[in-house]
Amino acid sequence: MSFGKSRTVTLCSLANFINAADRAIMPIAIIPMAKEFSWNLRLQGYILSSFPIGYLTSQIFAHMFVRRFGTKSVLTFAVFTWSLVTFATPFLAPLPFLLICSRIALGFGEGLALPTIFHIFSNYVPMEERSRSFSYLIALGSVGQTFAAVVCPHMAWRTVFFIFGLMGFLWSFMWIVTYRDFNISMGNAGDEEAFIHPSSKVGNKNYRWIEFMSQWPLWAIYIAHFAMNWSSYIVMVWLPSYLTTTFDADPTNLSFTAFPYVMNCLSGVAAGHFADSLIQNRWTVLSVRRLMTAIGLLGPGLFMLLFISVDNLLLAVVFISISMGLSACNSAGHLSNHADIAPNHAGITFAISNTLATIPGILAGPVTAELVQASHGRWFPVFILASGVNFVGAIIYQSQSASTQIL
Repeated sequence: MSFGKSRTVTLCSLANFINAADRAIMPIAIIPMAKEFSWNLRLQGYILSSFPIGYLTSQIFAHMFVRRFGTKSVLTFAVFTWSLVTFATPFLAPLPFLLICSRIALGFGEGLALPTIFHIFSNYVPMEERSRSFSYLIALGSVGQTFAAVVCPHMAWRTVFFIFGLMGFLWSFMWIVTYRDFNISMGNAGDEEAFIHPSSKVGNKNYRWIEFMSQWPLWAIYIAHFAMNWSSYIVMVWLPSYLTTTFDADPTNLSFTAFPYVMNCLSGVAAGHFADSLIQNRWTVLSVRRLMTAIGLLGPGLFMLLFISVDNLLLAVVFISISMGLSACNSAGHLSNHADIAPNHAGITFAISNTLATIPGILAGPVTAELVQASHGRWFPVFILASGVNFVGAIIYQSQSASTQIL
């Protein structure tokens, strides 16, 4: 990989580091915030689920914004916006309505980022390097979540929001001064022409939106992504609260919530290199995508069942860490599949996929709260449902996915 491509992949991965860290702060910070402001479980659920509302609404707009303003401007706007909202959160916290609105704005900014990055990767990264590039992207997101999980329990919650907001401001400056944009609509990169992969220049015709919603190989990706996110949102949003209520975890114990993200990061990078090596050793792209997705959905489904069945904090952390580690294989599975079957439109297909996969984030807060309260404080139904969704997603992807270009 050339220096220019490496620099671009690195900067985009760092953006995802901040992206993931900023969304991971609230599930931890909400524990002392709820005590300070006397929030009940339902209000906590609405606050935690307000982020995905904004995240969902911005996905489709990302492609239009990129075509109109370019990847550099859109990604700069996205990171600066969510960083500003993060920095302002301590000032808005005493007013739940404004806090919920700010969380929606945070989601809107973060929702623009990954579709824009998929536009960049589909133009810069050749087929034989995509698995590892997407794995680095996803892995740095896990590192961000890990960093937040380690730091947040040991700092005043207001300070955490200030620090992570400033990190986003710094990244925005680095991106502006180092990245040179290219024009998606013209297929012309100017100084970046050497980075564009030939596949992005052929067959670049306009498609109607219905074609992005009427192809079963795309729906296989959409459903697999939905299933993966159902489990991921449950873990991200509710794991600190679950460990606190079930095992009476203190701030030191809550640092254990970093381990699932460490496993996710390490497994993601390893899975990406493993998948690329299989392709280089004459495995078909389809067989590799299906294998990695099967591991990434069936494995977490199984270990979530083990996680909810134990009454020991250490074992619970081990099982949920293995679950999140196996989930990282999806980055070399269905997440990389976008660039295989729609290389010229990966930003659009990912935007649609991520929009549908954000629905679990909206439901994770209130649905989990209602299930736990209806079950008299038991969390078993929550994780049984998540496992079932994973199993269904894996079956559909195995039977309906493809690797040849369809758009």
